[in-house]
Amino acid sequence: MKMVAPWTRFYSNSCCLCCHVRTGTILLGVWNLVINAVVLLILLSALADPDQYHFSSSELGGDFEFMDDANMCIAIAISLLMILICAMATYGAYKQRAAWIIPFFCYQIFDFALNTLVAVTVLVYPNSIQEYIRQLPPNFPYKDDIMSMNPTCLVLIILLFISIILTFKGYLISCVWNCYRYINGRNSSDVLVYVTSSDATVGGATLVYS
Repeated sequence: MKMVAPWTRFYSNSCCLCCHVRTGTILLGVWNLVINAVVLLILLSALADPDQYHFSSSELGGDFEFMDDANMCIAIAISLLMILICAMATYGAYKQRAAWIIPFFCYQIFDFALNTLVAVTVLVYPNSIQEYIRQLPPNFPYKDDIMSMNPTCLVLIILLFISIILTFKGYLISCVWNCYRYINGRNSSDVLVYVTSSDATVGGATLVYS
């Protein structure tokens, strides 16, 4: 009789492109690691050369700085933290250490909650979109075209776009969660080992607990 591992009964071990959830989590961790590394490089270059990210009034309709030094340092610290979290998730999935994946999973939940809050805000206060667009610089691409759209149609398009993003993020969350459960269940299952032996005392089998 073929035995089915208990951690594979209630959820799938495969994700998009038919790869294993461990592989998917590793790829997701590496992708986020690369993105945050690029963001960190941009922030460090902006901190080293602030004039590069200073826009004149003729460009934005008013004197505006991309970030001050305090906010730049905070952004750099957040990028470093994200790089650490993504590296932990990648290492945990590769070495099958479930606890290392938890910080990345918590970040995913937090990010999903923020995007959900944005969707709720758009749904409850649809006029806020028009106000936000009016505050954009005059030379912002397609600003006039967006402002000329029907407000209801604009809200529906934005909600549809956010819904697609939330669906994708929810799928990635399920992938990481399934990877955590798979690794955790696999490690737990190693405690129970069935050994068949000719000199077994009960039913021709002996249970060995390690």
